[in-house]
Amino acid sequence: HYKKKYPESIVVLTGCMPQSFPEMAEKLIEADIVLGNKNNKFLVSSLNQFFTNSCRVLNMEQHKSGEALISSGISRFEERTRAILKIEDGCDRFCSYCIIPKARGRVRWKPIENIKAEVKALTDNGYREIVLVGINLSAYGKGTDMCLADAVFAVSENPKVERIRLGSLEPDHITDELIEKLAKCEKLCPQFHISLQSGCNKILKKMNRHYTSDEYFSLCQKLRKEFKDCTLTTDIMVGFPHETEEDFEITKAFAEKVGFEKIHIFPYSRRSGTVADRMDGQIEKSVKAQRVNELSIVAEKIRNEFLNAQIGKVLSVLIEEKQKNDVYFGYTPNYTPVKITHGSVGEIQKIEIAKVQDDFCIGK
Repeated sequence: HYKKKYPESIVVLTGCMPQSFPEMAEKLIEADIVLGNKNNKFLVSSLNQFFTNSCRVLNMEQHKSGEALISSGISRFEERTRAILKIEDGCDRFCSYCIIPKARGRVRWKPIENIKAEVKALTDNGYREIVLVGINLSAYGKGTDMCLADAVFAVSENPKVERIRLGSLEPDHITDELIEKLAKCEKLCPQFHISLQSGCNKILKKMNRHYTSDEYFSLCQKLRKEFKDCTLTTDIMVGFPHETEEDFEITKAFAEKVGFEKIHIFPYSRRSGTVADRMDGQIEKSVKAQRVNELSIVAEKIRNEFLNAQIGKVLSVLIEEKQKNDVYFGYTPNYTPVKITHGSVGEIQKIEIAKVQDDFCIGK
């Protein structure tokens, strides 16, 4: 459509789709340049090549085991007060619904020296909070004597860093030893996003997730014990093949049992090339929508209880943006959203929580 509307334009197709399905991407002749995830670093040179000879450029090299995580690093995030630092890529889990191992390759990570150098570049530009992310972040150091805690402490060594936050984690990678190590880092924010996907063991097994609901619950208890004011957030998928109403009710009850401070809820979506896509017992779209709605009501109730429990507390808030009518917005270490009527973007301030409004706290 775009090429028909602007025939003189140069269209670039890149990302997970051409990486996972190169033959399909190659057939989309309207794309002048096609790059897989592994080769997106060649975007500029591919454009120059196209400008020079006007010939279509195809570069979709497949991922290989043992390849390194190559990144030039990012030193600025425009209009952001938190800096995101990718330290891991790829995944070896092969969940039955997921195409990521094909799209992103196997687990690989940045060396500690690279992490320290990138953190220095970020803090030199004024960033005080660093968010460590990865496709399977908790697999950092897999196959060696290193673990995620080593990366956290490498960031913590920088005196300009005041907060460290972690991206999404896989529950079966969070060992007692890792929890013990992380708990020693005073700069680590006590907020953990731990993927659940389902609270029903039958569905977890069909998803090829490597833990049970009991193991997951035990992990949550350990984290809340070790980290003061700890908050737990998660992802839950509803409508996975063969999920019955009883299975869904088990998941709903489990969400209430854990008391997640926030839940990202989404309906199962079929992905070509995955095991789950070939399963029978697919759930109707209307049923999935209904389950999303039902679980959302439970999640909102838990969320409101958590926010109201913050009233009267004095918390540190990193002011992230100035909104309309001189209202400032930011987050506490455990990711409680707070609005105040005065502040300074980029500063960390002590705020007393006065009330709750919509999905955030009002501070003074």
